[in-house]
Amino acid sequence: MKSTDPERQAEQARVDAVIAAIEDQIIRTKAALAKAHAETRAVEKNYGANTSINRYEIDDIAESRAEIEQQRRLLFQASENEEILKRQLATLQELKKSPYFGRIDILDPGEREPESLYIGVASLMNSDKTDFLIYDWRAPISGVYYNGTLGTVTYPTPNGPQTTKLVKKRQFTIVDGQITNMFDTNETVGDEMLQAALGQQNDQYMQSIVATIQQEQNDIIRNTQSDLLVVQGVAGSGKTSAILQRIAYLLFHARDSLNADQIVLFSPNLLFSQYISQVLPKLGEKNMRQVTLAGFLRRRFEGLQVETLFDRYETSHGHANGREFLESAAMMQAVEAYLAKMAAGQVQPCFVPIRFNEEPFFSADHIATVYAAQPTALPVEQRLLATKNALIKELKARIATEARQDWVAKELDALTTQQITKLLGKHSVDDFASLEQLNAYLARRWAKRRLRQVYDALYNNYFIDYYAQYHDLLARLPIKDAAALTQRYDEQLEFHRLPLSYTASLMYLRDLLSGSGVDRSFQYVFIDEMQDYSPAMLYYLRHAFPLAKFTILGDSEQALFYPLITPATLLAQTQELLAAKHPKLVALRRSYRSTKEITDFAKALLPDGDEIISFTRHGAIPQLLISQTPTQWHADLVTAVTAAQADFGTVALLTRDQAQAAQLYQLLYERVTPLTRLTATDSTLPSGVVILPTYLAKGLEFDAVIIPDVSTQAFTAQDTGLLYTMASRAMHHLTLLCPGELSSVVTPAARQLVQMKFTKA
Repeated sequence: MKSTDPERQAEQARVDAVIAAIEDQIIRTKAALAKAHAETRAVEKNYGANTSINRYEIDDIAESRAEIEQQRRLLFQASENEEILKRQLATLQELKKSPYFGRIDILDPGEREPESLYIGVASLMNSDKTDFLIYDWRAPISGVYYNGTLGTVTYPTPNGPQTTKLVKKRQFTIVDGQITNMFDTNETVGDEMLQAALGQQNDQYMQSIVATIQQEQNDIIRNTQSDLLVVQGVAGSGKTSAILQRIAYLLFHARDSLNADQIVLFSPNLLFSQYISQVLPKLGEKNMRQVTLAGFLRRRFEGLQVETLFDRYETSHGHANGREFLESAAMMQAVEAYLAKMAAGQVQPCFVPIRFNEEPFFSADHIATVYAAQPTALPVEQRLLATKNALIKELKARIATEARQDWVAKELDALTTQQITKLLGKHSVDDFASLEQLNAYLARRWAKRRLRQVYDALYNNYFIDYYAQYHDLLARLPIKDAAALTQRYDEQLEFHRLPLSYTASLMYLRDLLSGSGVDRSFQYVFIDEMQDYSPAMLYYLRHAFPLAKFTILGDSEQALFYPLITPATLLAQTQELLAAKHPKLVALRRSYRSTKEITDFAKALLPDGDEIISFTRHGAIPQLLISQTPTQWHADLVTAVTAAQADFGTVALLTRDQAQAAQLYQLLYERVTPLTRLTATDSTLPSGVVILPTYLAKGLEFDAVIIPDVSTQAFTAQDTGLLYTMASRAMHHLTLLCPGELSSVVTPAARQLVQMKFTKA
């Protein structure tokens, strides 16, 4: 229902008054920020002047440690205060443009007149701190705006559920302080507001959706009970946006016990990480930690070239022998069974010597003897730890013996006067009664320093050969492909490469042996595009983050490596993998990203596409250009790209792989500008025309998408998920080209939903 002019004038007057209050707070926050900045600079200056120490001597470092730590805390506090003020200022500046987007009028029991509450991206109080001018969208009462329809409603509070009567729900679009749209509704978000938001052109960053959150998205955002939340959402259903708002909500909900550094998001690629990077800061929150699976593995296998999902897609379109088993939960259970055999003495650890001066300092046999002397009742991890501690104790005992060896005397003779002075530390030559005492002291100090490399090797468990241990595990697997898997592992390892299939179980074996790899500081783990994660990897992540609640989201229709499964099966499998006690599945069926015409085409590609619900935002019918010759196809491609570029800010040409992307770039080079070809190492999404493989487009959206080749040469009948993923990236415009015979992956139903045009030279 459209509001009358007097109502609009009254609402605009309130907007003006709130903006005036915001401007006043901006002035005060800027002054506080300037003061905080000066304090930070002063602390930094003092820190630099008082933390210069002798970094060569352990004793000197120890004496300075307390002072350094105190200075570091002061610097951290000053910097943190400054960062908080910066975020407050940024939030206020955002509020000034659009203070709020919603209003609810509620009538509490016993009250005669309803109370009007205004909902925005952040809270704002009046100057007396007695009344809220704006309620944060994450506040408990704000849930009424998203979930409630007019009438009696219940909302959660820290003191338990509260009941009130919702008598009005009003929605606003405010641009630069002016109300451009205002209407009352009984829906979560009226179609009029949602249409306007979705009709905007895309830019380089994902936008916050707090003004247009739908009820099913709100259920995801405000869930605090589930230790496993599985979000199965069709392409364009807003699942990723909802997850980011969920992170913002959790940070608000548990502000005293949760910070952004205790949340990690596994992103599909670097482009996606950049694309979502502005959502939380615009809501006044720090970004959570982000990592790609490739980055996560790279840090755990330094020195090895680990295969990525992108590498796999580029080089392998089939399943290598035994890969399915390696990536299953059964493989992770095989690791556990292997450790049980080791505990029972049926399998021995693979020890390697610790070397010093190119000679074994502790031989592998000696290490095995020390291990055998530890109590057999201890778990393997603790028995190995006891072995390490015993060897370290033995090392310390040998320092005095080594100090009397010829190698120490020879190396001391080669030291300069300056090096000798540093080795003396706080002492001087005059502190020693004789030259013999001086030499003995220097020899012990030098032996201790040089043998530090042996200590470091022991501390870092270099006496265990995890890669040889894993070879032994593979060779013992009770499957027919065990020999082939072992051979492939050995061949790849020889060239310092590690196939992705082996990573989860190898990490798990290493962690169980070493007692490392577990991080208990994280409270929440989010995984996007989870359909590309193997069961074994999910099993490992549960081990790596044992105290975290998991939120995983994806779309099985977009799976590039694993078969399609139903949401119910997905929940059951994931619940078992992650040992969840309170799991919840949310299925998002409505697609908001694309126009109805594009969504209808995309879902017609799928055997179960009728379960996807199109949002009623209309646009152009997708175009299918069938070219008779390669020359005409090239001309059609250039025409399609330039036409889309004239109307839209972001135009993407999506390809199967990098080879096709490189070929297209050569064809369009100097014919289209600006033109960018993106690879897995790119972290920035430029404007203009971009060419990229589809696996890099996961989670992204573009104003216009061009699929350059849907012929039988480009797509097989098994590539339904690939084409669906491509088509569902388009927000406003979709063009498909076909040089030759049209692939059967474009189903008869889908062909009825395109504007087909045959072109010829």
